[in-house]
Amino acid sequence: MPAIEQIPFLDLREVNASYGEELTAAIVRVTERGHYVRGPEGEAFEDDYARFIGCRSAVGVGNGFDALHLIFQAYLSLGRLRPGDEVLVPACTHMATILAVKQSGLRPVPVEPDTDSFLMNPSHAEKQLTSNTKAMVVVHLYGQKAIDQRVLDLARIHKLLLIEDNAQAAGCGKPGERTGSLGDAAAHSFYPTKNLGALGDGGAVTTRDPELAQLVRALGNYGSVERDQFQWPGFNSRLDELQAAVLRVKLKRLDLDNERRQTLAARYLAEIKNPQVVLPTVVRDHVWHLFVIRHEKRDQFREALAVQGIGTMVHYPVPPHRQLALADWSKLSLPITEEIHRTVISLPLNTALTDHQQEKIIRAVNQVQV
Repeated sequence: MPAIEQIPFLDLREVNASYGEELTAAIVRVTERGHYVRGPEGEAFEDDYARFIGCRSAVGVGNGFDALHLIFQAYLSLGRLRPGDEVLVPACTHMATILAVKQSGLRPVPVEPDTDSFLMNPSHAEKQLTSNTKAMVVVHLYGQKAIDQRVLDLARIHKLLLIEDNAQAAGCGKPGERTGSLGDAAAHSFYPTKNLGALGDGGAVTTRDPELAQLVRALGNYGSVERDQFQWPGFNSRLDELQAAVLRVKLKRLDLDNERRQTLAARYLAEIKNPQVVLPTVVRDHVWHLFVIRHEKRDQFREALAVQGIGTMVHYPVPPHRQLALADWSKLSLPITEEIHRTVISLPLNTALTDHQQEKIIRAVNQVQV
């Protein structure tokens, strides 16, 4: 009997191999220069990324969590937020979004998503407003743009800081209208699995506010603008030169890579016909960091696909309000969020996935009945 072809959920070796010798050359350039933190590669990447996103400033930081955390710390230092202020957050998101709020001494307030798109529902958000609500974090979940005119109006009318978690949506939208440029500030992650992925951790903050950018940069450098002079109690969170050099290579191809993701997603949407499978709903621009379906018998369905050699993942199995780290949320009832987290499955979708592999995945998804 012939061996079953294995299709991993994601093979980063194949993804990175597609950049050929450019990545090697970038790494060699850094090692030969001998400058590894806050040097010319980082400065060049920040300029390139700010221009790409459509913001005045981009500040490289250590990772996506730090990017969001530093935004809040900067607003606290500027007096635009105060400890204990309430921040609206999506109930359906990765824990990092909520932890960044909590660890800044602010109070996250969960907002249920739309049933179909999983994105923050502005109507639900409005019902959570109090006199203490000062900011709102919008997550472009799975790569889909989460900001529309309703969100912008909500922030404007109620004078809320609008902060984007753009960790999963690098390059989403048309030039001049990209996610990461739509709010007051945005956090970006360059974790290796992301659409724009480094070879380790990395992140950035983008904003049109030069004062905020300057303060984020200082806070990520121990609170220092001038060497050995510390104006604020800061942190150590800086994008290193090796990761910046890698990201400069990958940024040049990001739009093309996202187009490939959109092509793969369009085929899934057109050809998956299993009545047991709920396909994702597309309401706005989408760069498909993840292709997330739903199934009532998720575990059995995943096991049946695994037997056929197809790798899947779950993003995310346990909702934030059911995590031990948020014990004070344990009594919350968030039925939409709970249903989403109970049924979601991520199918393989990445730039290394071949047409042949996708054909096999579609055939298997259509055939499996559990």
